[in-house]
Amino acid sequence: MRLNLSDTFNKELPTDSNNKNTRRQVFEATHSYVNPKVPSEPELIHASHQMVEAIGLEEKDISSKEFLEIFSGIKIYPKTKPYAMAYAGHQFGNWAGQLGDGRAINLFEVEHDNKRWAVQLKGAGETPYSRQGDGLAVLRSSIREYLCSEAMHYLGVPTTRVLSLMLSGDDVLRDMLYDGNREYEKGAIVARVAPTFIRFGNFELFAARKDYKNLKKLTDYTIKYFYPELGQQSKETYIKFFKEVSKRTLEMIIHWQRVGFVHGVMNTDNMSILGSTIDYGPYGWLEDFDFGWTPNTTDKQNKRYRFGNQPNIGLWNLLQLANALYPLVEEAEPFETILNHYQKDFETQSLQMMRSKLGLKHADEEDSKLITDLEDCLLLSETDMTIFFRLLSDFKKNEFEVAIEQIQEAFYKPEEIKGKVLEQWQGWFKAYDKRLHKETLRDDERKAHMNKVNPKYVLRNYMAQLAIDDANKNDYNLIDELFELLKQPYAEQPENDKWFAKRPDWARHKVGCSMLSCSS
Repeated sequence: MRLNLSDTFNKELPTDSNNKNTRRQVFEATHSYVNPKVPSEPELIHASHQMVEAIGLEEKDISSKEFLEIFSGIKIYPKTKPYAMAYAGHQFGNWAGQLGDGRAINLFEVEHDNKRWAVQLKGAGETPYSRQGDGLAVLRSSIREYLCSEAMHYLGVPTTRVLSLMLSGDDVLRDMLYDGNREYEKGAIVARVAPTFIRFGNFELFAARKDYKNLKKLTDYTIKYFYPELGQQSKETYIKFFKEVSKRTLEMIIHWQRVGFVHGVMNTDNMSILGSTIDYGPYGWLEDFDFGWTPNTTDKQNKRYRFGNQPNIGLWNLLQLANALYPLVEEAEPFETILNHYQKDFETQSLQMMRSKLGLKHADEEDSKLITDLEDCLLLSETDMTIFFRLLSDFKKNEFEVAIEQIQEAFYKPEEIKGKVLEQWQGWFKAYDKRLHKETLRDDERKAHMNKVNPKYVLRNYMAQLAIDDANKNDYNLIDELFELLKQPYAEQPENDKWFAKRPDWARHKVGCSMLSCSS
């Protein structure tokens, strides 16, 4: 098993001078060296063949003893020094101070096919940033992250990726709902992959401590390796850097809204500097269309990270990043201009995204009203977002009178679609039909376009929970089945129609299917 090592983060940036693995405040450093905890009896459950090849390995390596040992943490790859990253962050809108990789340990960086990949283990043991935690992860949350990372990639959503999923062989004590009922669960380790795991919080840490020397080092490093097109270090380059991060962040969130994904914990330490989805904790997929829904039990009261508020939180988080980068520029106006553009761009991009979901190729001044009226209809009764938009592609011009029958499967309670509710839906379909007559696409052409942006299959929480339940019984077949299913989320896959279905009643209030905690 040979890798083309290209470590830069831990060689070009300042290292913690204290080599002891003790919880502490770490100053003037971007990382601390620490080795993974050796698991007692690791077992490979699943591996992503695509990512194995992406980092320069061969398929045969997956079954090797070395693969098991390196990506479980038993052994350290030759000539590498694993490390945990230091960062801070705002959590639920409040400054939390130093956070850091509490249970993630970066193994190394590799280069392959002109792409750079950082590889880290999540659930690999304690680090100086673990605070009160044990640095471990359970199988439950690891399966959710493993499946969702790859599912998001194939949906076309910017995301971190995964390499492998392993059992550690050790039990981990967890209070899943933070209600005092602690239980032992199976421990697991996920090997995560991304060009970099740098977050907004990495910059916030140095800025908060007024360590501007290292803030500049980190920013210059990030631009050098991940935004080289921006040019050499200068105030103008730092402004362009922030503008590009803002642009990518918005694009990511627009994708979330398009497919109905709710992150659940949009703290600044969970925001990738690359505009990629990172840290899959209590995420969820919008089933009943509801702007106010959040999957996170911790956020149940304030709903800060609810579906409809994600774009606003993206802006708030970017403001915190702007505050962190300000000392490098010492001018507020450029940042304010970019943040104001974010708001305008969101309105424009959101409108265009919704047009694509409706199969509209050309802009019309009445489109905003058509979309708002549709959202009002979707909120009238419990309506499955994924199923509704997928079935909508079957709509044929001049057939608006029967359209409501074509989308019956999207309603959780079809019996509620009557009276004024039915009239409102019928009025919308009539308006939609009128709008489609302004388009030049044939019905079949529009259907093809719509089915490229409206997935048929997403990783609904109950699906992940079924895989978790089986895995706890040592049956990993469903993990593989869902992994393969979600590689083609826009394809019809008639053999998998059982997964194109509303959330079953048993999952409505089941733990892991409706609401989730940050416990993992």
